Amino acid sequence: MRLQPAFHNPNHYPHHTQANTDEQVIGLWLFGKAHSTQKAYRREISSFLDFCEDKPLTEITLSMLQQYALSIQQNAPASQARSLSAIKSLYSFARKIGYLTFNPAAVLKLPKYGSTVSNRILSESDVQRLIIAASGRNEAIIRLLYGSGIRVSELVALSWRDVHKRNDQEGVLTISGKGGKVRSVVVYGNTWKTVCALKPGEVEDSTPVFVSRKRAGRLSATQVYRIVRTVARKAGISADVSPHWLRHCHATHALERGGKIHEVQTTLGHSSVAVTSKYLHARPELSSGKYLID
Repeated sequence: MRLQPAFHNPNHYPHHTQANTDEQVIGLWLFGKAHSTQKAYRREISSFLDFCEDKPLTEITLSMLQQYALSIQQNAPASQARSLSAIKSLYSFARKIGYLTFNPAAVLKLPKYGSTVSNRILSESDVQRLIIAASGRNEAIIRLLYGSGIRVSELVALSWRDVHKRNDQEGVLTISGKGGKVRSVVVYGNTWKTVCALKPGEVEDSTPVFVSRKRAGRLSATQVYRIVRTVARKAGISADVSPHWLRHCHATHALERGGKIHEVQTTLGHSSVAVTSKYLHARPELSSGKYLID
């Protein structure tokens, strides 16, 4: 028996009802994606629909899609690609569930642009300058972003229940990554010690590792961005350094020092992760952080 599409004849809906149905489709499309990804995708789709004067998805033609692509050509290639990728993804999903009878966005071409990752990698000596310029909690932030390669969203989400001691020289962090995937990351030496030094004696497992000094609760990602940039200025680094730069540095420096590609992929969570529980079921023996200067 052939399954019927999830949505039947959307063109039969009144305009206002169809607009609501579009929102339902967008909600289904975003379901399960990381909160930051949902915000970014909603922003891109909102700009696109504004350009199309809030026409329903079923009434937006290929010509309109192409006109929108032309209207954002003044943006950076990476920004154009991000916008068009979001649109293509939504249209592909809507076609897949049967809401659209065809996908006009399939023919849109993404702009080609060179990788800018190489422009966002500090030398090992620059990373050491950052560490020297920081102290206390800020030093722990710099060391952990670099030594573990975790994302800023993963750093601010850390609670003490996620920090597991192996010995005085190393420990394991349980990281909840994109899409709710859980991975274990080993941290070593001075990185581990600076993190442990933040723990104020006996605390609740739910207590954040990185606490805001300006308001109750954990640090926000925005605050971490400001901390990293402030430390970079103090270290005499003129580049507009962000937390993600330190993630790039981790991967690059580890590989340059002989790290195995699968270790880097597992540590950074770039590929599918086998660990699906919030508990630390396994005791990982390797992490790409061990290759870095501590």
